[in-house]
Amino acid sequence: MNEFLSNHGTELLIKTGEHLYISFVAILLGVVVAVPLGILFSRIPKMADRLISFVGILQTIPSLAILAFFIPLLGVGKLPAILALFFYSLLPILRNTYIGIQGVNASVREAGKGMGMSNWQSIMKLELPLALPVIMAGIRLSTVYLIGWATLAAFIGGGGLGDFIFDGLNLYQPVLIIAGTVPATILALLADRLLAIVEQKLTPTGMKESYEAA
Repeated sequence: MNEFLSNHGTELLIKTGEHLYISFVAILLGVVVAVPLGILFSRIPKMADRLISFVGILQTIPSLAILAFFIPLLGVGKLPAILALFFYSLLPILRNTYIGIQGVNASVREAGKGMGMSNWQSIMKLELPLALPVIMAGIRLSTVYLIGWATLAAFIGGGGLGDFIFDGLNLYQPVLIIAGTVPATILALLADRLLAIVEQKLTPTGMKESYEAA
């Protein structure tokens, strides 16, 4: 391993940076799209289940098939890899946002209306903070999955730690496979822990106390 690090240490850092970039941009796009959609769906519950089920169909498509689908449209590189991962990030965040908003007690909404809050104010000041733990659970799940799936970006020239894995498979060198797999696993664990800390910081104090009491 020391020999590998001396020969490929700089490359490992570059590939790790690429891996983080691909994963971060994909999950950021997922949050920007899925959270507002989840809030919107909570306002149309009769259609929400059908729409969420439709989004769920995307998750049944093999990841390599989605990557291959984007090649004729966008060529190879990071962009098609990011878009493919973005589609995979949608369902957990969307579903958890919808469930979290729907789970807010109706009396809380009524209290907000009684205080003169508009629908937008109710969402931003009451519903989103109360639904945050559920939403963050979806974001954490998507992030862990995407960091693992980002290794497939190498299949279409997107770079990242998957380059080591594919090179190891092609050259029959287990050390290269390990060099791609272990850092990706560590990144996923660190991201999950970091998001857990962010969730704790953003969760309203009253909700923290109720969770601890439970």
